[in-house]
Amino acid sequence: MTGQTDLVPKRRFQEFLNSHDWEQRKLGELAEFNPKSMLPDKFEYVDLESVVGTDLITHRTESKESAPSRAQRLAQRGDVFYQTVRPYQKNNYLYDLPYDNYVFSTGYAQMRPSIDSYFLLSRVQEELFVKAVLDRSTGTSYPAINSNDLAELEIKVPIYGEEQVKIGSLFRSLDHLITLHQRKLEKTKALKAAYLSEMFPAEGESEPKRRFAGFTGAWEQRELGEVADIVRGASPRPIQDPKWFDDKSDVGWLRISDVTEQEGRIRYLEQRISKAGQEKTRVLTEPHLLLSIAATVGKPVVNYVKTGVHDGFLIFQNPKFDREFMFQWLEMFRPQWQQYGQPGSQVNLNSNLVKDQEVMLPDGEEQKKIGDFFANLDTLITLHQRKLEKLQNLKKAYLNEMYV
Repeated sequence: MTGQTDLVPKRRFQEFLNSHDWEQRKLGELAEFNPKSMLPDKFEYVDLESVVGTDLITHRTESKESAPSRAQRLAQRGDVFYQTVRPYQKNNYLYDLPYDNYVFSTGYAQMRPSIDSYFLLSRVQEELFVKAVLDRSTGTSYPAINSNDLAELEIKVPIYGEEQVKIGSLFRSLDHLITLHQRKLEKTKALKAAYLSEMFPAEGESEPKRRFAGFTGAWEQRELGEVADIVRGASPRPIQDPKWFDDKSDVGWLRISDVTEQEGRIRYLEQRISKAGQEKTRVLTEPHLLLSIAATVGKPVVNYVKTGVHDGFLIFQNPKFDREFMFQWLEMFRPQWQQYGQPGSQVNLNSNLVKDQEVMLPDGEEQKKIGDFFANLDTLITLHQRKLEKLQNLKKAYLNEMYV
């Protein structure tokens, strides 16, 4: 670790602590821009939708005769492709495939670097560099920078190639781990979505496609209002009045924003409601199932903490069902609430609509089995999400500290 000057990063590998300061160079001095090449008769085309983050997610086969006119950049291993349109998206790619028939759109600036390729890729992902690009971009809805202006931008680089390679290797490893956990997260979410569609009966059906072994009884059709007392939360008015809130109160105040931040499972509430506020709302002192009917409409919520409930929620009191089972059914059913909205308008749910909604229910033992199964999947999704966020934050910190 070193103290930072204008030409020394905050963090360096131990072996480079006493090395020379970095030097400032134009991108055009560090890489050849848009090298000329002859396109093959048939190739794999990469357009601006093909790269997400630093990953190539799709490409399509084209012939020279039928390809779009923007298909011009023939890739060579080690080339860095920089998205020049809407660069704030940071969809940039290091071509590292052993093929000589990938052609990128002219929506990318192609850089063939004389420095370490991954060092350069990571550097152009860094926020200060993106800001510098946007400052030189034209357009508002679709800001863009041309390759000539991009080549004029200056960055600071280590004098010795060994330090470039070491930094590039670190970010390569981090990107690999981020991609790995992103795929695990997406796979687990897709698995849950598939199970939700198969383990609850489809519309018009009385049994699901998939059941746990040993369960054969028919499911029963009920209305939600028959299996719980459904009441609306309440909000003190005017809600902005500070007398309704008290930081020292042991009763939280549940808001719509808390639901999105905590993925529908409320375990902590920052805002606290006062004694006076508690008299103007519905206070829950034990876990309850809720349903959002405002803003994030139709989102089921399990609240685990003492809280006053905003009038944008319905509360399922005295339930005659397994809470986790019903939470998952409501999650599966959530898109169906859109039938109560007019085209182009926001859905308007109320307690009567929810009470009248029909649901198929198995016996209590099967409900618990299904609920536990999905709760375990949710735990796994949360673990992947936290690991991914931790890696993304680590990369962000390193980008800030290891580049000048």
